[in-house]
Amino acid sequence: MRWSGQTIGERDESALPGLETLDGLVRSVTTPEFAGMTFHEVAARSALNHVPGASAMPFDWTVNPYRGCSHACSYCFARNTHTYLDLDAGRDFDEQIVVKVNVAEVLRRELAAPGWQRESVALGTNTDPYQRAEGRYRLMPEIIDALATSGTPFSILTKGTLLRRDLPLLADASASVPVSIAMSIAMPDERLRQTLESGAPTFQARLDTVRAAAEAGFAVTVFLMPIVPHLTDSVPVLDDALARIAAAGARRVVFGALHLRPGAREWFWEWLEREHPELVPAYRGLYPGASAYAPAGYRARLAARVRPLLRRHRLTGGAEEEVETRASRPGPVRTTSRGAASLAADGGHAGGTHAGGAHAGGTHAGGAHAGGTRGFGGSGGTAWGTSATARGTRKGAVAFASAPDQAARLF
Repeated sequence: MRWSGQTIGERDESALPGLETLDGLVRSVTTPEFAGMTFHEVAARSALNHVPGASAMPFDWTVNPYRGCSHACSYCFARNTHTYLDLDAGRDFDEQIVVKVNVAEVLRRELAAPGWQRESVALGTNTDPYQRAEGRYRLMPEIIDALATSGTPFSILTKGTLLRRDLPLLADASASVPVSIAMSIAMPDERLRQTLESGAPTFQARLDTVRAAAEAGFAVTVFLMPIVPHLTDSVPVLDDALARIAAAGARRVVFGALHLRPGAREWFWEWLEREHPELVPAYRGLYPGASAYAPAGYRARLAARVRPLLRRHRLTGGAEEEVETRASRPGPVRTTSRGAASLAADGGHAGGTHAGGAHAGGTHAGGAHAGGTRGFGGSGGTAWGTSATARGTRKGAVAFASAPDQAARLF
């Protein structure tokens, strides 16, 4: 793993809370409850990541407490970012999880800076803040508190049922700032989910989480993404999925076809050849060469199928390319009052296939606003016994540095 350039000094007393602070220490943790997974605990140098102005993504700032994701979604667009750490975009992305153990502390410091304008912050833009690791590390409660107490509006997109743990905190936060919640739900067929997103919660478990959030007063958006050509794009499958989503209490649905970016493309292709070899010729036609997106004709046909179903089930929303764009984002939110506020959201949703659409989420207790996304979620957990090993860097305690690539800035 490439850690050079990530040091923050000869000694950092807060680098690894709970451990003796040693020069150059990184703790790598394994536990029986997470068989096959390793958590690499690092000290973040920064928490807020600014999205470049030229980006099409409709939000200004992101926070990602983790890198890598145990949901193991074969289609996840963030896979390639693991290669910046000399880890691979395949199993390492699923099993080698980087944990920014001090992210909330750093975030509080950044939010207290005189220049902070209380612009909206999106959680879940690259990897899911409620993946399984969150059950162990409990980073999100402090992140939520830091954002709310600073008067910063925020949005969360997840696949993770562990979101339910924090619903009381989110409800309290929404009394001070607009809070948006979105859930990514893509695979109504359980056999398909088990092979395509093997570490993610079931379709029904995510619906139960939508219901819990709705009962807590949130107007929940669902990302029905990715819709997988020839597997989840038929009218009967879409109709059943949307009926169940509506019954769970969701208000809005954003839908979109599978995207195949580098890193995800290779991993998904391996899955397709293994699980559905009969579809390989069709996919070569839909995603020729290095194309990451389904052709416009397919997307138009898909939209023609989904729109009537949205109306049938009294859901608002639309295709990813139809939702609010970056150009229409509001300026900084400078108040902490309840009510309507327009926030921005990532289309890089919890399925990781979207390159920059926005969606509308809802604020708790009434304020409708555009909510924010991308990411995944996971089952919870408590505290467990661990075995820890130390790694060293060339000098100093390890911190987290963003790669120069634009995608890495989202971390």
